[in-house]
Amino acid sequence: MKLKNKVTIITGGGYGIGRVIALRFAAEGARVCIASRSEDKLEDTAREIEDKGGQILVVPVDISREEEVESMVAQTVDHFGGLDVLVNNAAAEGPTLPIHEMDGRDWRQVVDVNLNGLFYCTKHALKRMIPQKGGNIINIGSIAGVYAYPMRTPYNATKWAIAGVTQTIAAEAGPHNIRCNCLSPGPTEGERSARVIQKRADASGQTFNEMKKWYEDQIPIRRFVKAEEVASTAVFLASDDSSGITAQHFCVSGGIEVL
Repeated sequence: MKLKNKVTIITGGGYGIGRVIALRFAAEGARVCIASRSEDKLEDTAREIEDKGGQILVVPVDISREEEVESMVAQTVDHFGGLDVLVNNAAAEGPTLPIHEMDGRDWRQVVDVNLNGLFYCTKHALKRMIPQKGGNIINIGSIAGVYAYPMRTPYNATKWAIAGVTQTIAAEAGPHNIRCNCLSPGPTEGERSARVIQKRADASGQTFNEMKKWYEDQIPIRRFVKAEEVASTAVFLASDDSSGITAQHFCVSGGIEVL
């Protein structure tokens, strides 16, 4: 077990990539806190982990509210006795519109979750990790953070920022034996990608299948990646196998960023 007894918080851990990461971490022996606003999905994921003998804590939280994040971290530490790994996975998709047609409230909502939420989670996790002289932070970015992404400006902007701030967190936390890396999935099979494809198809007057093929044609391996492939990389980054790696940006994307 690569993550035996490592206490881990995974935001957005009830669905999509976050859910699969939670399942993999638990299977590798981690003691996992999953957190998001979707309490019913958290409970479904928790039951699956418990049924397989894993140790799990469920904390409903809105990460755009600092007081809720502080409580989430405190509950995790009280329940498991420490905190070893933070996976900043929760993210808002935002609208699919040209920037000049976008409402400012939509922009602010994406920034509140994707950036402010990451800030609050990282801040309060580091307050626990620094005194214990060890820890690991994995920021889930996106291929949207390595190139232009028309009609998804707020999402694009926050994911670029996450890739950049990862290096600064790594530089600040490194002297305390804390690592920080960014893991950026490309188009990934699942309900979130399906929603994104449908929104873009509607906005451009295409069918869902036409739009999905448009994405696939840009990917060298000609398919979407699987959430399990992203989770495998997260396990590597959280484990001692990557003990010499920090401040890096890993793309699990099928190579879409090279074209």
